[in-house]
Amino acid sequence: MMVKPKHQRLILILLALVALLGAVLLAMWGLQDRAAYFVTPADIAAGKAAPDRAMRLGGMVVPGSLKRDADGLTVRFTVSDGKATAPVVFRGITPDLFKEGSGVVAEGRLDPAGLFVADNILAKHDERYMPPQMANQADAE
Repeated sequence: MMVKPKHQRLILILLALVALLGAVLLAMWGLQDRAAYFVTPADIAAGKAAPDRAMRLGGMVVPGSLKRDADGLTVRFTVSDGKATAPVVFRGITPDLFKEGSGVVAEGRLDPAGLFVADNILAKHDERYMPPQMANQADAE
């Protein structure tokens, strides 16, 4: 039995679409655990953040909340978004720009007790930051 060229093209197109759909579904399934959602302390307080799921917590380090344990590596601090606060613990070397009152994005997971356990910390500088050389140049003009 001969298949007409028109039907052959239709079969090839359908097979290509099924293969593409399969590849997309496989990629989504594989990346599901690696996706890190951005949350704020208000999201955590409202119960919108699922425990034990990879996420990024963003906000400002509350002044007076930064504590270092005796081991020198474990850091405990509180992050605020102006509406709520969230306690964070991180074990590792903190970035140079990390300090109280500065912006921070902590990557990690929320434990069942509501403590955010960070695997990585990204410190953000103020959006008004200007290197000293440029500030001096701007003042001279």
